[in-house]
Amino acid sequence: MKAYSTIFRQKILETYESTPISQRQLANKFSVALSFIQKLLKQS
Repeated sequence: MKAYSTIFRQKILETYESTPISQRQLANKFSVALSFIQKLLKQS
């Protein structure tokens, strides 16, 4: 499995912070697993 780039991760974080969107909707929008979103948000 390919690791996601730092730029891609930053884009997800910026979208989450600037938009009223659920974690599940965010995962669907960026075509990633919900667990990836949850781990990313915990790390930030």
